[in-house]
Amino acid sequence: MSELNVTLKVWRQAGPDAAGSFDTIKADGINDEMSFLEMLDVVNERLINLGKEAIVFDHDCREGICGTCSLMINGQAHGPAKGTATCQLHMRKFHDGQEIVIEPFRATAFPVIRDLMVDRSAFDKIVASGGFITAETGGAPDANLTPIPKPVADAAMDAAACIGCGACVAACPNSAANLFTAAKVSHLNLLPQGQAERYGRVEAMVDTMEDFFGSCTNHGECQEACPKEISIDFIALMNKDYLKSKFKNRRMVSRK
Repeated sequence: MSELNVTLKVWRQAGPDAAGSFDTIKADGINDEMSFLEMLDVVNERLINLGKEAIVFDHDCREGICGTCSLMINGQAHGPAKGTATCQLHMRKFHDGQEIVIEPFRATAFPVIRDLMVDRSAFDKIVASGGFITAETGGAPDANLTPIPKPVADAAMDAAACIGCGACVAACPNSAANLFTAAKVSHLNLLPQGQAERYGRVEAMVDTMEDFFGSCTNHGECQEACPKEISIDFIALMNKDYLKSKFKNRRMVSRK
């Protein structure tokens, strides 16, 4: 255990329509066992004690589950540790005397609320358009009632690992949300319970995504930035289902 003296260049912005700029803040005596968010907590306490405005940033579970701790750290979504959310990033990944640049995620679909906090409600609109299954209410069915092959269950769980943090969008040169949408589509479309609405789901979610985000050009940076290391293979599965939906859904409409 040792202490670090680092310099933070933090993006400060009073509101969505305000002009922002970087603020240089000295952070001395930081325990290298602290998480990145704990370091920001210490810095905020010092700022408040000096009568200054605390840095606004999003956080909740601090266990790499909720996805709200989304920051650009030295130009990388969630920072330098691969497969790690900001809340799980520790200060031992940095060195004494280092300058650390901290920014919000940069995407038109993620407008800045204040400082490092962005509005990711565009993700909610994608999920609301089809990220669910329709099922009768009542008692929970027996766990073994619907057999699911293990490879299918494993793939669905890999897709369901998405925490909706937005790192894929922040890392993409086009600000595309295809990895997020593919994960949300695939974890339902792979399972038997999701088959009834499979093609309506993928069409609705992809069309909603395209209202807010850029187009995917297979750059691949999304899977590199993803803290859950979700594969871009799911984008291929989504594209395949979306193409099929254009025929399946048209046939369904013509029969009515």
